[in-house]
Amino acid sequence: MAGQTHPEVTVGALIFNPENKLFLMRSHKWKNNFVVPGGHIELGETIEQALRREVKEETGMDIYEIAFIHVQESIFSDMFWKQKHFIFLDFACKTDSTEVKLNDEASEYVWVFPGEALKLPIDPCTRFFIEKCMEMKTCQS
Repeated sequence: MAGQTHPEVTVGALIFNPENKLFLMRSHKWKNNFVVPGGHIELGETIEQALRREVKEETGMDIYEIAFIHVQESIFSDMFWKQKHFIFLDFACKTDSTEVKLNDEASEYVWVFPGEALKLPIDPCTRFFIEKCMEMKTCQS
């Protein structure tokens, strides 16, 4: 909370491979839960540029067919390693990448169908994101 003067606007990506499996990564920043790749939007960067950059930095993957899913926020949640006020812009997208190169924000990753993802240890915002995507029929169970 200290030092934050306004909400941090971030992007997140539900990434699907050609088998319609969803990519999730385990992050120490989110209490070792599985989450989607994403992060803040830099000044002068478009939302789509930020999404592509964050995915590439965190996973090494390129994405396409980007579709907006919804907005949600997290206000000083104890699920994140620092208490912050976030506004999440959540997107679904596809990748044909077969190789994943995690950066230091993640310790492991999985490819699972969305319904299976809900059985994993995931943070509440990621759970809501997946459920919303399934509800919209953007992703299949």
